[in-house]
Amino acid sequence: MNKTIDIQAAVAIAAAEALAAKAQGTFGVGGVLLDGAGNVLQSMHNNVVRDGLVFDPTAHGERQLVDWYFAQAAKGTILPPPQELTIVTSLDPCCMCTGAILAAGFNVVVAAPDGNAGINYDNQASFAALPAALRGQAARSFCYPAVRGDTPYARAASGAPPKSFFIGKSINEATQALCTLVFESMSAQVMQLLHAGDDDVACDPATLPGDHAVVRALRRHFPDALNYRCAPHAPDAGLAPFLLAAMEQDRRNGGTGEAAALLDSFGNLLLCLPGQQAQSLIRTPFMECTRLYALLRHELMAGADSAQQEEYKRYLGHPKHGTFVLSGAPDASAAGIMTLGAYGSTMEGALPDNNPAQFQYVRSGMPETDLLALCEALPPLYSQLIRIRPRQVADQALIAALG
Repeated sequence: MNKTIDIQAAVAIAAAEALAAKAQGTFGVGGVLLDGAGNVLQSMHNNVVRDGLVFDPTAHGERQLVDWYFAQAAKGTILPPPQELTIVTSLDPCCMCTGAILAAGFNVVVAAPDGNAGINYDNQASFAALPAALRGQAARSFCYPAVRGDTPYARAASGAPPKSFFIGKSINEATQALCTLVFESMSAQVMQLLHAGDDDVACDPATLPGDHAVVRALRRHFPDALNYRCAPHAPDAGLAPFLLAAMEQDRRNGGTGEAAALLDSFGNLLLCLPGQQAQSLIRTPFMECTRLYALLRHELMAGADSAQQEEYKRYLGHPKHGTFVLSGAPDASAAGIMTLGAYGSTMEGALPDNNPAQFQYVRSGMPETDLLALCEALPPLYSQLIRIRPRQVADQALIAALG
């Protein structure tokens, strides 16, 4: 087992993972999980893109490390409690990863800033993008070590103090610059790939025969795929039985009884899923839904030629053209911030002008004005580019069916 008791050495491991991510063709971000003595438990990098294809929009390094921890614990591996662990990451965590980290209770050491999506986007370590109830927790657990030097990369320490096992408590500016430049070098390329070909004219998967690869892939993961259809972007009471069944399964899976569905641009039901929180407390219904849709698209396209890939994209388009429907609205909890951030990571760009109601919920968990204020306070990627605006479904019968 490797050991590091020096922040610079730990950041160097994260930077090496970021370089591996760049070589893979995905966002250049990496991280490492340390125990309370500085032992390296696991290191991971961004996996949003694999094989030149979108693999999983939520596969950021930090989120993967949190899930790795809970997956190991579920197998019976003896690990320290989360509050004794530290994630050292090459880039300031996004809202999704921040929500996952806070929900789990890990500590964080951050190398490079991210003025677009990072939770400390304004470099004030005030965490104003978070609900008031979470700011104190972030202030106690998110560490921004000093960066030594006299270039623009240098900075004073802010946020939480480094954990006591760190003897060396600062970062060389060359290492921080590397973390910044590796991320910036891939961002535009990956963003373009995330949307490549997804604005072409869509085709209706409900017109396909049952033995078509697209239909078989959908029904392998969700047997009721394509068994419900509504007007585009207008879910109605016909969706209720599918949501209710997933909500009941979510309770059996260790959740609180929530569900998430994805409808395509024609109104076809593609997925309606529970969470898997008995396996990992951050595997909420929305996380499962958006991840599975991306994974099944990747599964189809990874072994296909370019013509087949374009066909699959036409029948399984970017979810920005469809509608996510959550049984309950995101709230001001860490899990709620994770959901809003994961939605942002799935969209990764402005919503289409003809689909402003892409993100809907049935049951309200907080006043709409408070929810919109929560979204307005998020970092610029979410509040200004994507303009996340969850809204309640219009169909009163659907609302009544879910109580």
